[in-house]
Amino acid sequence: MLSLKNVSIAFGGVIAVDNLSIEIRSGAITGLIGPNGAGKTTAFNILAGSLKPDAGQVLFQGRDITALAPHQRAALGIARTFQLAHEFSRLTVIENLMVAADLQAGERVFNTVFRRASYRKAEQEIFGRARELLGFLGLEQHALEPAGALSGGQKKLLELGRALMRQPRIVLLDEIGAGINRSLLGRIADMLLKLREDTGITFCLIEHDLDYVSRMCDEVFVMAGGHLLAHGTVAEVRADERVVDAYFGGGKYEDKRAGTSQTPIGEPAP
Repeated sequence: MLSLKNVSIAFGGVIAVDNLSIEIRSGAITGLIGPNGAGKTTAFNILAGSLKPDAGQVLFQGRDITALAPHQRAALGIARTFQLAHEFSRLTVIENLMVAADLQAGERVFNTVFRRASYRKAEQEIFGRARELLGFLGLEQHALEPAGALSGGQKKLLELGRALMRQPRIVLLDEIGAGINRSLLGRIADMLLKLREDTGITFCLIEHDLDYVSRMCDEVFVMAGGHLLAHGTVAEVRADERVVDAYFGGGKYEDKRAGTSQTPIGEPAP
């Protein structure tokens, strides 16, 4: 569905992504993993359109979209979340969802003045979709609260909800589990698996928690130093000595974001 073909980009002479090629299969949940500084988020930004590569192509269902801006890619069905939630803090939770919907009749002044009936009907449909999504996310009791008052984990759910409001074909999830507890992370995993099963949405995620990646992903791409190091199932890359070396240096990996250690690739979870 979405791929990078021989993509490279440098910042001030430092190569962040070097001749990277990855393919995200339609209907799959694909992981992009690797140590900090591997170039994962840069690759995501190139996929989403917020960065233009110095070389190479971005392809969506075989179409070259390298020159398209983020909003143009969103119109094709490409959505994303961010490591840090970007809510409109003074809008209510349900307003945050409603503003993310696409093709809103109220965006045109002509419709709000001369086509009030169609405008109000469209608003009601968007409101109904937002309420349904709040129920799915477990945020319905917070619908009328300012989004800025939500907890960090709830803001991550809202971030996911805003991506889903556009009814996308693929969602890029940039460390959606960062900074949230494992109980909520498990809920999000259940949601994503159900969405994939019920709607066929394709997901690609960056994540450091390998237990989560093992549960979620059909296949993973491993990056190190801007390069593609390995590709395969989680079991296959766990068994790859190059990955163990590059990712963990053979020992425990200290996840400083959450203050917890992760299990090295190739070792059983404790």
